Amino acid sequence: MITLRRAKDRRHEQRRKQEVWRTFHQQAGTDPFADGFGTLELFNEDRHPPGAGVRRRHLHDAEIITYVREGALAYEDSTGRAGIIQAGEFHRMTAERGVRYSEANASRTDWAQTFQIWLYPSETGVELGHEQRRFGTAQRRGDLCVVASPDARGGSLRLRQNALVYSAMLAPGKHVVHELAEGRRAWLHVVKGTTACGDFILSTGDGAGVTAERAVSLTPREESEILLLDLGDRSPRSHTNGGVPVNDPVFSAPDAVRSRLRAPPARRQGLIPHRRDSEGLERSGSLSSAAAEETEAQSTRQIPCDEVRGG
Repeated sequence: MITLRRAKDRRHEQRRKQEVWRTFHQQAGTDPFADGFGTLELFNEDRHPPGAGVRRRHLHDAEIITYVREGALAYEDSTGRAGIIQAGEFHRMTAERGVRYSEANASRTDWAQTFQIWLYPSETGVELGHEQRRFGTAQRRGDLCVVASPDARGGSLRLRQNALVYSAMLAPGKHVVHELAEGRRAWLHVVKGTTACGDFILSTGDGAGVTAERAVSLTPREESEILLLDLGDRSPRSHTNGGVPVNDPVFSAPDAVRSRLRAPPARRQGLIPHRRDSEGLERSGSLSSAAAEETEAQSTRQIPCDEVRGG
């Protein structure tokens, strides 16, 4: 069975020029995808304008995979771990309940487009961890390239959850089949282009959940980029984090929550220091000295995916 989530049916949130499209949204009432899909909790697409305000949130137990398709994304957590994810790179974070996390466009001149995948954890209380890999166009062109897996196969990111994440850039007419083991399901997202999946045609931003099928069959109608997740089922778990919904509002929060998220003065020496403009929006300031040097060299221009080298 194939169940569609059209791009227009995603929840769209915008503040100024910063936008997010949520494939799954817990406040959607009778929506069959309100709680995600199998072990997939959230699937978000973000557009970050140059110099956008810093996004802050409290994390809960989850595995989070971030794909930067265009531009560069700077991140930092409350343990002091920080970095920059460039176009064509995938980043895996094993999130721990209570840790604060911040992210922002690393460039003041270029837009950033990112995709973020949240997986329900296979176990709780796992130590926070980060991992990052570049998967170039040559690796992903023409077939499914595994970018995250439990056994880190093919140099992919290592997951604790029993899930497989694939990325592919496919030419028109290139037929791809991904077999599903018994009891497994798949989520397909069309990053760009038009692709046939079974009897359905999916376009940019469309998603599809595949259940009780032996395989996922894809045939692009034009140059297309896709993300495919091979997933298992999950056990019931709480969907709130200390009273805050897990798909925490990106652009605003109640005052009580915002006060907990506000960074101490010492944070101004970190990767993503902050200041407030006249309207109260948190804006990114200068980066720490080491990160600033890296950003100056790497984010002076946007790096499209087809320029990223393999490896």
